[in-house]
Amino acid sequence: MGRGKIEIKKIENTTSRQVTYSKRRSGILKKANELTVLCDAQISIIMFSNTNKHYEFCSPSTDIKSMYDRYQHTTQQDLWSAQYERMQNTLKQLKQVNNDLHTEIRQRTGQQDLEGLDMNQLQDLEADLDRSLTAVRNRKYNQITTKTETCRKKSRSFEEQNQTLSRNLMALAELKDEHPIYGYVDNNPSQYESAMDMVHGGPHMYGYRVLPSQPNLHDMGFGIHDLRLA
Repeated sequence: MGRGKIEIKKIENTTSRQVTYSKRRSGILKKANELTVLCDAQISIIMFSNTNKHYEFCSPSTDIKSMYDRYQHTTQQDLWSAQYERMQNTLKQLKQVNNDLHTEIRQRTGQQDLEGLDMNQLQDLEADLDRSLTAVRNRKYNQITTKTETCRKKSRSFEEQNQTLSRNLMALAELKDEHPIYGYVDNNPSQYESAMDMVHGGPHMYGYRVLPSQPNLHDMGFGIHDLRLA
């Protein structure tokens, strides 16, 4: 019993339509390949599904572009002229925009004569320059404010460090007055040796050295004879 005749109309069921498309697409591509092999024909097929998925077939002895060129030559139809004309118009518009921008830049930098501008154009140019100048000045003042605040913070930090060092010096001076058994030894090697001799020579004398991390105490103006304590 033969298969019933199928009515050719759109398949409403989405799943059935996709299955039918897949099967018949494969059949068409298979037939095109068989025709190419059996008859030495040159075949090019391009198809898109309703989901815009692309499929194509071209005989191995040619390519799709060559087939298009042969089609145009045979039918005397230009498939590219409309697209080429649109591309040329777009390119022309972009060139004009580019030229206008270069002209505007030269006018703003004074590299082009302004004689060709009328009063309205001159006023517009002046307003643009004023806005640009305002933006530059605002940016400059913002930079100055930021740097000034940074310098103030550094200055406050230095003042705090200076106050801390001053308190340490005062505490050291008070310690020397309250405990005379301590003596100051300078970082000068010759004075250090003499001070160490003095320390070893006295049962109630102690020496101490100022560390390199205390530069403010190095130049106090005290010598060995000034800090010799009994």
